[in-house]
Amino acid sequence: MFEMDKTAFGKFLTEQRKSKGYTQKILAEKLYVSDKAVSKWERGLSMPDISLLIPLSAILEVSVTELLEGRKLNRPSEMDADHVELLVKKVLSFSEDTLASKKDGKKHALLFGGSTAVTVLELLLVFRFLPWNHWNIGLAVSLLGVFELLSLIFGIYAWFFIKETLPAYYDEYEVRGYNDGIFQLSLPGIRFNNRNWPHVVKCLRSWSVASMLIVPLPCALLLLFEHPMGYFSLLAGMLLLIAYLAGLFVPLYATAKKYESCRRFSQD
Repeated sequence: MFEMDKTAFGKFLTEQRKSKGYTQKILAEKLYVSDKAVSKWERGLSMPDISLLIPLSAILEVSVTELLEGRKLNRPSEMDADHVELLVKKVLSFSEDTLASKKDGKKHALLFGGSTAVTVLELLLVFRFLPWNHWNIGLAVSLLGVFELLSLIFGIYAWFFIKETLPAYYDEYEVRGYNDGIFQLSLPGIRFNNRNWPHVVKCLRSWSVASMLIVPLPCALLLLFEHPMGYFSLLAGMLLLIAYLAGLFVPLYATAKKYESCRRFSQD
């Protein structure tokens, strides 16, 4: 399988853009795309559509070959047949990856959007029958709001913005943390690599949807406690918080640990 090196492509794109004095916004306007798209290309999160390769190379005054290679070539006209064939295969792989990315985006939008819609209907139904004069209504509604908001935020990131694959150095070294802007993930004793990361991503996505759908029920059960803000209701709220967090980190840790070992580590 011949794959584009997204990290090398992003680095090369950044260097050439800056050498021209373009901001991400200016480059985006020249290509008729959003500056967020350019940002994702440069960070190695995604690749531009194959139809943009020629206009992108023209704007940056580099060859399409150099874009595909992710580096400047001293004598690009003297490539041998094997090198040309390799580049063609990269382009074909590039095209397949672009189409797959678009299909995945639509699939993710459908799944997460549908789950969110069901959650909204569930919340409307719960709020319709809540006893608003109950002593513990404030605690129940507060926990419900916080949990649902957290699940929604994590869900949006996990379904639409998280990296599907990690840079190559994650497989070469023992990297024990993932950092992507404000989102950081570190699990004690866990190495992240491209063997366990796809499973970690799936786990995060599953948790975000499951938590949104399940949380309203246990929050509503807090209303079974009759004493106004008594110890039992506070204890139940704390247990619910622990269960909410455990529902994320326990499966996440187990999944990451199960698929942690990659070929390089197993040989050491």
